[in-house]
Amino acid sequence: MKVTHLKRVFGLAILLVAFSSGTSASEKPKERLELSPSADLVSTYVWRGAYQTGISLQPGLSATYSGFFVSAWGSTDFSTSFKEFDLSLGYENGGLSFIFNDYWWAGEGNPYFDYRNLHYYEAGIGYSFGEAFPLSLNWNTFLDNDASTYIQAAYDVSLKDVDLNLAIGLSPWTGYYHKTGTNGFIVADVVLTASKSIPISQSFALPVFTQIIVAPNQNNVFLVFGMSL
Repeated sequence: MKVTHLKRVFGLAILLVAFSSGTSASEKPKERLELSPSADLVSTYVWRGAYQTGISLQPGLSATYSGFFVSAWGSTDFSTSFKEFDLSLGYENGGLSFIFNDYWWAGEGNPYFDYRNLHYYEAGIGYSFGEAFPLSLNWNTFLDNDASTYIQAAYDVSLKDVDLNLAIGLSPWTGYYHKTGTNGFIVADVVLTASKSIPISQSFALPVFTQIIVAPNQNNVFLVFGMSL
């Protein structure tokens, strides 16, 4: 990572730590082990404004204990050999979070254990202001790939029985998120997500969501439907 970019990341981390020391956005971490399986089915897989593949099944499993968390997440499509497997390790307390991500999206047939060439590593820091002011801020920087950085601000609001999330993602300097021929500061994506649980029976409801994704730097737009299984 370039030294100038690294200084910016550390500076942001120090600022958020100082801010969070006097602000409590949530309760203290629960001191018990919790496991959370999940799975989403999406019509299109779009990541930070960039198209990845078509209809995909995306399972996940996370474990949390006393603020620490570890998770595994994957994505497999139905028409090509696209395959992704990601691992995350982090800590969250009082709205402040730190995370380290190991991305592997080399696809079926490529060796997973080639950690030097087929894995991408990312460090991130975030802050959530809590229910009274449902704004969250996240800064994520690759530890290679020219220190490509993605900064996101997201805000939650409810409209009747629909939960809305509006997010904007920025990339401050040239890197992975830039379309060929573009440089410097860009808006990577603007995303509006609408979520709702549809009652299936008296004891079961199916969570579904729709996303409108505008990716100005990619000169593209997406309408994505998904459901959580």
